[in-house]
Amino acid sequence: MTSLLAIANADAGTADEEAIGNVVAALHEFDVELVTTSSPQDLAEALDTHRSVDGVVVLGGDGSLHAVVDALRTAGRLADTVIGLVPLGTGNDFATALGLPDDPVEAAQVIAAGCTRRIDLIIDDQDGVVVNAAHIGIGAEAAKAARPWKKALGPLGYVVGAVLTGVRGLTTPGARLEITVDGEELPRKEPVIQVAVGNGCFVGGGTPLLPDADPSDGELDVAVSYTESPRRRIAYAWHVRRGDHHRRDDVVYLRGATVSVRGEKLACTSDGELTGPRSEHSWRIEPAALAMFVP
Repeated sequence: MTSLLAIANADAGTADEEAIGNVVAALHEFDVELVTTSSPQDLAEALDTHRSVDGVVVLGGDGSLHAVVDALRTAGRLADTVIGLVPLGTGNDFATALGLPDDPVEAAQVIAAGCTRRIDLIIDDQDGVVVNAAHIGIGAEAAKAARPWKKALGPLGYVVGAVLTGVRGLTTPGARLEITVDGEELPRKEPVIQVAVGNGCFVGGGTPLLPDADPSDGELDVAVSYTESPRRRIAYAWHVRRGDHHRRDDVVYLRGATVSVRGEKLACTSDGELTGPRSEHSWRIEPAALAMFVP
């Protein structure tokens, strides 16, 4: 019988006991061991204790998936462990990018069906992983502003963070940055308000920041916004919500294997985790680095 280790985050408010129980019941054809972790140490110990399992099921959102992928990579087991994702997080953006159902039991049934797909992985200059997306500039500031609201409002917390950041950002100048993709520096020199890289289309609970991203195409999607005036920033935010901002003349959208950014110190959010600010950021793609259960 195929063995699975199901991992739930003890601190994830939306991962309630009833939903987890229903998921485990839906995986009755497998030998499922359920563990609940509350720290990176707990997670590492759980993975070490259950080294012989055939797959790992993440009961959570982008942050939980990020933590498990990072821990498996650190343990040298990422290439040989199939990962399942049951979206019990706040935003569930990567689950959406993979086409997974919102309903936890239906997502568990995807795992039971056994179809897998190789997924690319992004590695940053701190040797950290990015499964879905990373961005610096106004997106990171919006993620920071959303933190106090997410627990109470769920996905609406992202909207509150974006609105608060947008109001403050109307009078905030962009950053002077040198941006290089695959060794070629982008020629535009205007101030930048956002740089995003990623595998997944969505951030912040469904915003299509990288609308053409494909998690299995072997490339990073990169979006750079040079929008500066308050009027154009408002228009840019509207087009981001619609998913057609990458067609604007103040946005550069391209693909590559490596991206580096140098200049003013900016914070970065990677799969929802905020770091920095730092004056240098870089990312590279590792094609087909992990396998995941998909529809």
